[in-house]
Amino acid sequence: MASLKLTLYVDSLWESKKLNCTVKALNFSDSKCWAPSFLGGGAFVVSPFCNLKHIRVSRLETEELETSELSLDGDRVDGFGGDLGNECFVSERPNLGGGSQKGKFNVWKRFRRVKRVPRDPKYRSSFREKDRNHGMEENPMIVFDENSDENVIDSQNGIDFHDENIGSDSSLDQCNAILKQLERGDDGKALSFFRWMQKNGKLKQNVTAYNLILRVLGRRGDWDGAESMIKEMSLESGCELTYQVFNTLIYACHKKGLVELGAKWFHMMLENGVQPNIATFGMLMALYQKGWNVEEAEFAFSMMRNLKIVCQSAYSSMLTIYTRMRLYDKAEEIIGFFREDEIILNLENWLVLLNAYCQQGKLREAELVLASMKQAGFSPNIVAYNTLITGYGKISNMHDAQSLFGDLKRVGVEPDETTYRSMIEGWGRADNYEEARRYYVELKRLGHKPNSSNLYTMLNLQVKHGDEKDVVRTIEEMMQTGSEKSTILGILLQAYEKLELIHKVPSILRGSLYDHVLRNQTSCSSLVMAYVKNNMIDDALKVLGEKQWKDALFEDNLYHLLICSCKDFGHPENAVKVFTCMPKSDKPNLHIICSMIDIYSTNNDFAEAEKLYLMLKNSNVKLDMITFSVVVRMYVKSGALEEACSVLDAMEKQKNIVPDTYLLRDMLRIYQRCDKKEKLADLYYKLVKRGVIWDQEMYSCVINCCARALPVDELSRLFDEMLKHGFLPNTVTFNVMLDVYGKSRLFKRAREVFSMAKKCGLADVISYNTLIAAYGRSKDFKNMSSTVKKMHFNGFSVSLEAYNCMLDAYGKEGQMEKFRNILERLKESGHSSDHYTYNIMINIYGELGWIEEVSDVLAELKDSGIGPDLCSYNTLIKAYGIAGMVESAVDLVKEMRKNGIEPDRITYTNLINALRKNDKFLEAVKWSLWMKQIGL
Repeated sequence: MASLKLTLYVDSLWESKKLNCTVKALNFSDSKCWAPSFLGGGAFVVSPFCNLKHIRVSRLETEELETSELSLDGDRVDGFGGDLGNECFVSERPNLGGGSQKGKFNVWKRFRRVKRVPRDPKYRSSFREKDRNHGMEENPMIVFDENSDENVIDSQNGIDFHDENIGSDSSLDQCNAILKQLERGDDGKALSFFRWMQKNGKLKQNVTAYNLILRVLGRRGDWDGAESMIKEMSLESGCELTYQVFNTLIYACHKKGLVELGAKWFHMMLENGVQPNIATFGMLMALYQKGWNVEEAEFAFSMMRNLKIVCQSAYSSMLTIYTRMRLYDKAEEIIGFFREDEIILNLENWLVLLNAYCQQGKLREAELVLASMKQAGFSPNIVAYNTLITGYGKISNMHDAQSLFGDLKRVGVEPDETTYRSMIEGWGRADNYEEARRYYVELKRLGHKPNSSNLYTMLNLQVKHGDEKDVVRTIEEMMQTGSEKSTILGILLQAYEKLELIHKVPSILRGSLYDHVLRNQTSCSSLVMAYVKNNMIDDALKVLGEKQWKDALFEDNLYHLLICSCKDFGHPENAVKVFTCMPKSDKPNLHIICSMIDIYSTNNDFAEAEKLYLMLKNSNVKLDMITFSVVVRMYVKSGALEEACSVLDAMEKQKNIVPDTYLLRDMLRIYQRCDKKEKLADLYYKLVKRGVIWDQEMYSCVINCCARALPVDELSRLFDEMLKHGFLPNTVTFNVMLDVYGKSRLFKRAREVFSMAKKCGLADVISYNTLIAAYGRSKDFKNMSSTVKKMHFNGFSVSLEAYNCMLDAYGKEGQMEKFRNILERLKESGHSSDHYTYNIMINIYGELGWIEEVSDVLAELKDSGIGPDLCSYNTLIKAYGIAGMVESAVDLVKEMRKNGIEPDRITYTNLINALRKNDKFLEAVKWSLWMKQIGL
């Protein structure tokens, strides 16, 4: 952001006895001055710097300069001008209007941090409603009562006006004089006398009386009464509304810090056609600065410039607000307005300019401002130097900060408390422990106390440079200064964690600070969390074992947080340690147990996880949806799908459990893997009925899992709905729909899906295999062969699955020549035959009664090393039955058991059929009875 070059005018009358040089206009670019010829009356007198209070310049970036205290005198006063009532000023301090105060003002305020008051865009609609919302209605409006005894002035009403000649024939001046005296002394008496004046007709065109009573109402916070009084004086008493009326109320808001209300009176002033004066803008801008109200400040400042009114403090306030809010571009505009509006700079303006540049880090420009300030006749000022030193410290330019510090005594200015504090902060930012420590020691030697920021800086430096003895000493000093022990602990932990030296904290943390940790549950939790985060689990458990606070609920929550944190930080074994050391309770904590089941599952310790689940199941604790989800996933991960289904059955019995999207998808996958088609269909229709919001993952999961459980029409509708909502199916979903359409002989839809998958780049080998298998099952050999060619053409090598599909199709159709050709191509492709290949060959040869070929395939299967599986044995038994080799079929059952393969229902069915076909009915009955006996 480019800095603007300004020509700024200074006050030529300041300390005329001291200043003999000619005051000149200023250009920041060369810091040279020349004198304007038009300087004359109307300039402002600034009290000497020796009477000024020093400003505390903080290291914090958020602290800015405040405008000066209010002082009102005449039409041109720094900050305010003109009358606020019938007097030349409004103030509760009687000495503000005296001649001895003329031309003087309090130049500076200490830095302060003020929270910005939220703006209500509807504030203009109703004064009363806004006031009540802000709780500003301190006193009810006092309404005149004609029948009240207070309207009679005599010795019986308890009001002494110190004038026995007051009556209904008294002049307005006499009445106003008494009202003015009462207003300064007693609000109640002033209100009573005002009622008497109202009854006796003393308020007609009496602006003075109304101004005085508005002061009273402003002090009392009776804003409804003030609003009614303004309407009354305009409509009933025939008074002309002037800026004095509204200035009185704005001044009251300024003293109370009521930003929004002050803005209301200002806008009401404009709505009534009353032109503000310099005092109006001075008070308003100071008020807006207190509340950091940018919008209202901009409006008032723009109005002031449009009216050609010059209020020096308003410029300072606007610049301070922009600087405080870090609106540096707009701050530069205000600096430009100093030159454009030919503002005569006073001390406040100079210091605000200096601060604005320092806050932006423009220290070169700030140096030029300081030089120009000196040339303009202003004596060296500790506030200005402190501001610059703080600015250099914030950008860690301690060479220039040290030079400024050395210049102080040369120019006759002693460094103060703020100077040393700023030097400590600057050297701290520069990470120079020795220099920071030197200024820290000097600050204390001079009798000053370091502030919390200095202590924080020193503590961080001591931690970083390994000065543990000084760390302990600084902690004790922080406690002696009244710092909160919880805050000290937080600073200490933050400093050591930043350097990854948290393991040093146990040796540092002792004495009263450690006692505080053991007694305060919040500090205790902060410490043990820091230990857990840094894998210091034994230290954390030691603190928990020594703690002296008792709060069962907080303790459970803390242990749960520690357990979850151990898992998140990648140390599940620490979570087990924390859980083991927990105090035993009669009623288990559901959340802790749930987290531990998950952690044990992560460690593959399913036995411990199941123990915890069974403990919960046998207790009176009702499981929630999250617990059921964790337990289900535990069983799925362990491979116990039937147990997972039993957990889902138990969940369904609890009517108040509503599964979330993730659990619903888990349920679908489990039911699919367990081949529970009825459960899948039931769950699907529940989803449709319940109105669950479907996303892309839900559509894919339902289609993939329910493909064998739902009618093809319903799956097709669901797939089309998915596409209609703009969700792109994944490869698995495309392949599932290919399989569904292929098995249903809906080849047109299958080709559409396949084409869509190819366009999306999602067609894979399984897609081709699925389509080839579908054509093979339908004996559509032409399309089957064509798809195989396309598969090879599109860069996919013909897979073993594709060969198996073609073998099965040609073999079942009896096209043995093509069957043999496919076998030859399979051998030439380099693919090794799998169980499916051998089983197809055994089945085809067996169906044809080619028992020799079956024996050859069986021998090859055994020689390959993979050996027969359950399907192979079942197929062989069927083939031996067809060939009449019953004894061999029975021997196969014995061989299966010998090889550890348990016969299934198909095994016994094929064996019984073989016995029956070969007239072995008695043997068939025996095997049939055996099937029933074993429950098949």
